[in-house]
Amino acid sequence: MFEISQSAVKALSMLWQNGFEAYLAGGCVRDMLMGFTPKDWDIATKATPQQVKAAFQGESVIETGIKHGTVTVLIDNEPLEITTFREDIGCSDHRRPDAVVFAATLKEDVSRRDFTMNALAFCPERGVIDYFGGAEDIKTQTIRCVGDANCRFNEDALRMLRALRFSSVLGFKIERETAVSIRQNKELLRSVSAERINIELTKLICGRNAGAALREFTDVIGVVIPEILPMVNFNQHSKYHCFDVWQHTIEVMENINPTRVLRWAALLHDIGKPDCFSPDPDGIGHFYGHAVASKQKADTVMRRLKFDNAARERVLTLIAHHDVQLRPEARAVKRYLNRFEGDALRQLLLLKRADDMGKAPEYHCRIQETERIQAVMEQVIAEAACFSLKDLAVNGKDMIALGLKDKEIGAALEFLLNAVIDEQVPNERTLLLNHLRTDNV
Repeated sequence: MFEISQSAVKALSMLWQNGFEAYLAGGCVRDMLMGFTPKDWDIATKATPQQVKAAFQGESVIETGIKHGTVTVLIDNEPLEITTFREDIGCSDHRRPDAVVFAATLKEDVSRRDFTMNALAFCPERGVIDYFGGAEDIKTQTIRCVGDANCRFNEDALRMLRALRFSSVLGFKIERETAVSIRQNKELLRSVSAERINIELTKLICGRNAGAALREFTDVIGVVIPEILPMVNFNQHSKYHCFDVWQHTIEVMENINPTRVLRWAALLHDIGKPDCFSPDPDGIGHFYGHAVASKQKADTVMRRLKFDNAARERVLTLIAHHDVQLRPEARAVKRYLNRFEGDALRQLLLLKRADDMGKAPEYHCRIQETERIQAVMEQVIAEAACFSLKDLAVNGKDMIALGLKDKEIGAALEFLLNAVIDEQVPNERTLLLNHLRTDNV
């Protein structure tokens, strides 16, 4: 019926041979029912961790979460998480159970899971075991809590963002009672760690249906990123825009590659706009300085969500320059490459293209200008043209040999780089040195 990893089949067989019920459980069963190949194989069993260790004598066993009943067994170098049937007792912090006790049955174990599609189990002898209608919900593309939604979200508030993330990634609809409960309990998200929120939000906004999830649950996202709320229904009063700031933002996201940096740059690129709004005497809206304001707000958001420095700095760079007017000329593009480097400039062009796609249709023609810049950039890179100091045919040692010192060295190299970019002199060592002597820099 399903194509299962041989290591997982072997692990199930060893547990059953030792007298313990054992099943594939959770996301791997969901993925198999959806026709996907699971990335991980998780096993739920009646065996205690000590009994699991005894059953797998001779195999590498790692006590990854033994106090919660989980050990990781390496079979043929494939890691398999094996967890004892368990019940979670209490959850006073809305993040983790106050206590964990081992359960007697599979049904007790899957009853504690978040959504019906994740409460499925499977073993080759018994097939799919489905106590809560998860298989049918997968068929109808529905996200539904196991049992009482309020209980599930009070046990772990992050499950609300997980519901939105699954909706975004899989394109499933969140059923009514679950959606109502998410809205009722959304403030519990304040108790969740920034790192966990970051992970779920990133998966959410990179999903193929991110726009739909953001449109339907803006108020929920606003709990963890309150800076987006002033964007909602903010009329831009501009001929260039047929959407309010928030809807424009979602349009931009939907028109850009689903990578972490690009989607976060799209989500936050206009977050400072409401603070910069100024109508002229004719009532036309202007947002002077909004790129800088958006960069500052985005910095606050990303620091709060504990982003790594490299991703944060790249996103902020893209936001700060997303409204800069670029020219499709080789000299100008070389200067852009010197400033942004190839990958960053490519990302900036993708953001500018998506930004134009999020405007009124009659202004989509601006995309052609961006595409021309892209073409020039690729040609400059393909020709290995000189646009940075590392590409220059001379270096600091050459400047020292000419008798230059300290700041004079940097100034001379910058002078020569500009001369090469402006095509005043070829990037050849002798010609560059002669050009420097001639100009007496």
